[in-house]
Amino acid sequence: MALVRHVPMSLFSRNPGYARLLSASAVTNLGDGVSALAFPWLATLITRDPLLIALVGAAVRLPWLLFSIPAGVITDRGDRKQLILRSDWLRFGLTLGVIALILSVADFPPANGGLYIAALAGLAFMLGSAEVLRDNAAQTLLPSIVQPDDLEAANGRLWTVENVMGHFIGPPLAGVLIALALPLPFVLDAASFAIAAVLVGGLAIQTREARVQRSPVSEAREAWTWMRAHPVVLQLALMLGLLNGLSIMGMTLVVLVSQEILGLDAAAHGLLLTAAACGGVTGGVLGPKVIKRLGQGRSLWLALVMFPLPMFAIALTSSPFVVAGALFVESVAALLWNIVTVSYRQRMIPDDLLGRVNSVYRFFGWGGIPIGAVLGGAVVAFFEPSLGRELALRLPYWGAGFGMAGLAIYGLRRLRI
Repeated sequence: MALVRHVPMSLFSRNPGYARLLSASAVTNLGDGVSALAFPWLATLITRDPLLIALVGAAVRLPWLLFSIPAGVITDRGDRKQLILRSDWLRFGLTLGVIALILSVADFPPANGGLYIAALAGLAFMLGSAEVLRDNAAQTLLPSIVQPDDLEAANGRLWTVENVMGHFIGPPLAGVLIALALPLPFVLDAASFAIAAVLVGGLAIQTREARVQRSPVSEAREAWTWMRAHPVVLQLALMLGLLNGLSIMGMTLVVLVSQEILGLDAAAHGLLLTAAACGGVTGGVLGPKVIKRLGQGRSLWLALVMFPLPMFAIALTSSPFVVAGALFVESVAALLWNIVTVSYRQRMIPDDLLGRVNSVYRFFGWGGIPIGAVLGGAVVAFFEPSLGRELALRLPYWGAGFGMAGLAIYGLRRLRI
């Protein structure tokens, strides 16, 4: 149980299944952290076109816009544990497809790079589709395993472990593995999905009572009706969508900033991303304490004020140390926001609606990510001829910073939780 040794045992003793779920999340997020560096790095070996690279990033997030609401209906209808298992095994198979794609390339960059980018984007889209179902089921499953009074602590520890594995260990490990052999990061990613599936398979969860099933449209409409009757939840979803869309405008292209402005190789880029992990750990550990001291509303205000700062910093600097600090602050703010909003939803939403309302929430909250990713790449491609490559790469961060500053002003005036 080395993965979770730092978590207080009282949390485990009160919630026996939590340790296994936490360990599964740790393993799969290690794989996700490795692929988070390996996927865009692989794309840059195929092409240097910022729009094509952004399209690969958008492909993995597009399913959140297309399939979030159907996934919520499926989650509330089906066995949530089985949904997680099937999704992880599907991701295992798809990652083997990425390995096969790499092995099919005789030399980088390939002559028909557009074809390989299309294939990579297709695999990324299918992986993202499985992730939509898996993550919605997993977040919906947590209140069945953890007592209500433990939700902040459980969510905080969960995101701490996820950030350590996904950002602190995964990216630098990916850099080392890429230096050894390009397929190796994806081999580890595939193995992580298999191990996580085995861990989740051992969870003992009480079978949920069957409910009367209506048409998928009626069930989705019921979730939308509930959300409209709880305007704070809808407000949070819309704000999250704008925050995510603005953030991903720059973060999709951070691999090009790292290579072309900061002058980093794969291993150094992996180390740079560990700064985000440190911020995630800090936010996960201190977040519940900050929330307890400031309250939910003021904690969200603090997160909103912090969000624009990293974007402006990256727009202005050519120092990897400043960028590392910006990624640290961005992760602290994101963890603080997530702990408040997810715990709030898990308490507020009835269990028989939890999957569907979460899916509608994520439709708005995550649907902006593929739009922001494509927009960031398009901005760079459009302005590069007139402004030059470096200034064009900085523009998405300026746009994100001013947009987030506007959201912070709105939140301070109108957000009340």
